[in-house]
Amino acid sequence: MYSQVQIVTFSDRGGTVPRAAEMWPLRPTVRYARQIAEALRAETIGGVIMLLATGFALIWANSAWTNGYLAMRDAVPGPFGMSLYQWSADGMLAIFFFVAGLEVKQGFVHGELSRLKNAILPVVAAIAGMIVPALVFVAVAWGTSGAGKGWAIPTATDIAFALAVLAVTASALPDALRAFLLTLAVVDDLGAIIVIAVFYTEKLSFVPLIAAAVILFIYWLLMRVGVRKPLLFILLGVAAWVFVHDSGVHPTVAGVLCGLLTSVRGDPSPAERADQYIRPISAGFCVPVFAFFAAGVPLTTQALGAVFVDRIAIAVMIGLVVGKFLGVFGGAWLSVKLGFARLSDELTWRDIAAVSVLAGIGFTVSLLIGDKAFPGDDRISTAVLIASVVASALASALLRIRVRVRARDDV
Repeated sequence: MYSQVQIVTFSDRGGTVPRAAEMWPLRPTVRYARQIAEALRAETIGGVIMLLATGFALIWANSAWTNGYLAMRDAVPGPFGMSLYQWSADGMLAIFFFVAGLEVKQGFVHGELSRLKNAILPVVAAIAGMIVPALVFVAVAWGTSGAGKGWAIPTATDIAFALAVLAVTASALPDALRAFLLTLAVVDDLGAIIVIAVFYTEKLSFVPLIAAAVILFIYWLLMRVGVRKPLLFILLGVAAWVFVHDSGVHPTVAGVLCGLLTSVRGDPSPAERADQYIRPISAGFCVPVFAFFAAGVPLTTQALGAVFVDRIAIAVMIGLVVGKFLGVFGGAWLSVKLGFARLSDELTWRDIAAVSVLAGIGFTVSLLIGDKAFPGDDRISTAVLIASVVASALASALLRIRVRVRARDDV
């Protein structure tokens, strides 16, 4: 049944012009869809949705209905023999990494990272932020049977969770800080994916890998010559994802590379148009769905007790919380002091320290590496979750302090 709805619009002269429109009750309109999309482009909204999805998963996975959660997470729909969790980690996160690649490309070409010394800073910090946690892990776990297998677990930073925490707790801080974290996390995760391919991939298929490289070259070439056919590039991106997946390399790398290869020339550029349409999908659906399936770790008393007496689990936690901070902050500080890099005028070392703690949120890739190094071991998953929660709590406190200090100084 139709209902008469009075819609008031503002004319160019400032007056109001009433008009009636017939519409289904509660039926979404293009205007509402655009408003929702615009809201999801604000990372604070996307971050809140993701954190809510994480909390819901933890509650469900540790309730009397945990079997229902596990059954849904492990269900295998469609092709490739992948579970819903694997689809969220390999497929939906590839979309998120595509958006991250777009943003990094914009930053390197037009933004804060366009100056070489500014760009070097997060790259060096990311590399040091992988090396130091690995060394900390080996030092703590030395002498145990798992010391040689799990060293890569604390080397990763969860880009989605880290950006969400930054958006929710410290959106008022300079854009340069976000650019630093984004670049650091992308380099970090690319490094972790390379580590997985080299040290944890049982079988690497070169034919699909070469096919993916050819497709990505075609993607870049068409962008270069000015082709502007979104559907064509979507098909090329999907094809690249399929071949990277079949090669044994983590398929999210296809998303990052497509983002980095997307042109930033023109007004609006293909990168800007892609970001406009895909970011709301990534923030409002892809990342929350991944968080929902990844965060459902059983937190039983037995599991928690086992974590704090197991040296491998302890090494993971110390590596993420302490090792990440020492590596990221130490690498950034040393590169500036040696003259290789430059700290943005908008930032202070206290800002970098807060983000260095935030880099200890391992979660996504840490869980992935942990599952490959110690299949089915809940102690590792629980240790990663505990370390990520501790890192996010400490970083949130430090970031809020930085927001208050900056607000006071601006008065």
